[in-house]
Amino acid sequence: MSEPKNKRQKREDYRAALRANGVTELPRKKFYRQRAHANPFSDHSLIYPPTPEQMDWASLYPHYAVEEPTEQKTEAMETDDTTGQELSAPAIRKLTKNVEVADIGCGFGGLLIALAPVLPDTLVLGLEIRVSVTQFVEDRIKALRVQNEEQKLYRNIAVLRANTMKFMPNFFTKGQLNKIFICFPDPHFKARKHKQRIVSTTLNSEYAYVLRPGGIVYTITDVPDLHEWMVGHFNAHPAFERVSEEEQEADSLVEIMRNETEEGKKVTRHNGQKHVALFRRLEDPQWPEEVSA
Repeated sequence: MSEPKNKRQKREDYRAALRANGVTELPRKKFYRQRAHANPFSDHSLIYPPTPEQMDWASLYPHYAVEEPTEQKTEAMETDDTTGQELSAPAIRKLTKNVEVADIGCGFGGLLIALAPVLPDTLVLGLEIRVSVTQFVEDRIKALRVQNEEQKLYRNIAVLRANTMKFMPNFFTKGQLNKIFICFPDPHFKARKHKQRIVSTTLNSEYAYVLRPGGIVYTITDVPDLHEWMVGHFNAHPAFERVSEEEQEADSLVEIMRNETEEGKKVTRHNGQKHVALFRRLEDPQWPEEVSA
C-alpha cells in the first residue's frame, strides 16, 4: 500500500496535471500557497536580461509580437542571478507596443485581472518574487485567455518573476512606464527591516527613472505607519509631487486598486481602513546653459 502524498507532492502533481492538459480551467489557489513574504535580499536564483533591449517580451505577450525575418533577429542574453553568468536565450521578437503599467508585488493577480479590460490597449505587467504565486498568476492568465479567445481578452496582461528591488532597470528603459502600482506591500514592522521596504529614497529614484513625466505611482496599504513612510519618502523626493485628494478620487483606477486585490478584499472583510496616496512624476529640471567662453 502506497503512503499518502504530502501537501507539497499534491501541489506539484496538481500543477503538473493542469499544465500537461493545457491550462484551460482556472487554477485553484490552495495548490499554490506560499509564505506571505519573501526576503528581497536573499538569493532567489532569478534570471534577468542585462538590458531592457535584450528582454524577450514576446514570450509574455505573444499576441503583440512582430514577426521579423530571421536575419533581422538578434540573440537575446539573460543573466543568472546566482552565478552572474550570461546565458544564451531565444532570439528576441519585438512587440507592437511597450509595457506601460507595472504592478509591483502583484500577489495572486487580482489587480492585473481587473485592469485588463479597463486598459485594453495597454500592456500591463505584474512583478512577483515568489515562485508559486507567480506560477498561479501565469496559469490564471493562460486559462482566462483560452476561455475568452473569441473576445481576445487578457492578452494585454502578463506576470514575471522578478526582484524589483534589484533589477527594475534591467527590464524597463528610461521613461517607459506611465503607471506603477504598489499595493499592500510588506510593512516590515521592525526598524532593522525597514531597509527591505519597497519604498525608499534609492528605490524612488529607480521609479523616477522608469516612469515618464506625468506618470503616476499608486500606493495603498492598511498600515498607517507604512502609509506615512511612503508619503514621507515620495514627498521628499524631488522627482515626485503628491496628487491632490480631489484628483485622486476622480481617478477610476483608484477604486479598482481599493477593491480588486486579494489583500484589499481581505481588509474589506475585516472592516479595516485603506490608506491611498498617488504621486506624479515631475519633469526633469533643465540643465543650466553652459556659459560661453
